[in-house]
Amino acid sequence: MPRFMGFVRMEEGIGAPPQSLFEAMDVHIGERAAKGVFLDGGGLYGTEDAVNFVVDNGTVTRVDGPYAESKEIVGGWAIMQYDSLEEAVADQREFAELHAKHWPEVKVVATLRQISEGPDAPGA
Repeated sequence: MPRFMGFVRMEEGIGAPPQSLFEAMDVHIGERAAKGVFLDGGGLYGTEDAVNFVVDNGTVTRVDGPYAESKEIVGGWAIMQYDSLEEAVADQREFAELHAKHWPEVKVVATLRQISEGPDAPGA
């Protein structure tokens, strides 16, 4: 079964999502966890405590947050497993629609990417 990583990107500092989104997400994730589709996931803190290591021309530099140039951040992630790409895409759309319904005033980008299973996998 192929595994996928889903994540949401949004503008930082826009405030907390409404309670209705949290409640809808609990139901959505709970149903998928019961079916064995949702394997792991969660929300992320803001970039104020983030740490990046930048590799540039063989030199490693630590860069701590916050990042003034950052407009959009990853706010949450999930690892999921589906029987097919089509099923994964349909479910990711349903996930995005929860945000549209419960937090319509915010722009959220819900991304889905298949997890590579080795060096011979597509995209490697």
